[in-house]
Amino acid sequence: MTEEKIIKTEETNELDAEKIVDDEVTLEVEKDVLTEIPSEEAPLEPVKKNVEIEGWKPKTGVGKKVKDGLINDIDDILDAGLPILEPEIVDSLVPDLQNELLLIGQSKGKFGGGARRIFKQTQKKTPEGNKPSFSCIAVVGNGDGYVGVGSGKSKDTVPAREKAIRIAKLNLFKIKRGCGSWECNCGSPHTIPMAIEGKCGSVRIKLMPAPKGKGLCVEQECQKVLRLAGIRDVWSKTFGQTRVKTNLIAALVDALKKLSESKFNSATAKRVGLVEGKIKRNENE
Repeated sequence: MTEEKIIKTEETNELDAEKIVDDEVTLEVEKDVLTEIPSEEAPLEPVKKNVEIEGWKPKTGVGKKVKDGLINDIDDILDAGLPILEPEIVDSLVPDLQNELLLIGQSKGKFGGGARRIFKQTQKKTPEGNKPSFSCIAVVGNGDGYVGVGSGKSKDTVPAREKAIRIAKLNLFKIKRGCGSWECNCGSPHTIPMAIEGKCGSVRIKLMPAPKGKGLCVEQECQKVLRLAGIRDVWSKTFGQTRVKTNLIAALVDALKKLSESKFNSATAKRVGLVEGKIKRNENE
């Protein structure tokens, strides 16, 4: 009996030793895993806003400051009145920018003639023959207070489109929003703070604040510009040859720029909930 007890105790001791070794191995593995997890106190790497501009070589002073990280907000450039001469500046500071082409032309043909299209085609008569050219208008915006409109013209459609988008980024500006409607008076920036009028050629357009939920009661192409600008409700009146879409869009841009240049006192700004540019959201939201 004593020999059997001695053998059993030796087996139990061996098993206990194996368990201790396994526990030590698991502890070492856990330590390695914990060391791989970065601590909260460790410095975080700066987040890259746009990967496409990594190979960008700026040529202007503003572009070099943006590339070096000295300018991190588009408002610093727009408030100072500095010219934006490189579209990469807008791409880096406004990463959620969207673009859209406006329908300013119409197709030719017997059965398909009259259909609206984004390119407006013109021809020049020369001794060598007809030389066609294409023009288009592009609008860019982030849907939160920043918008830009540009036009491009070229002998082909693709260069005209790229030129229009590039010029639209260079023409980016801020828009003032608020609730100037006496029917709503909610204080949220869903419409414009006051009525404004713009003009180009014979075309005049008047924008008026509308209550929440009314929508964009304006021409279809003007809706695209206002939607990318962050305006969701508006009333409008148009006068003149509004069939000329280029003049109509130019009149709309003129009205929006007049709105951004207008000044409000503190009481009126507080009453209408005036917001210029992007909405300053809380960190908890």
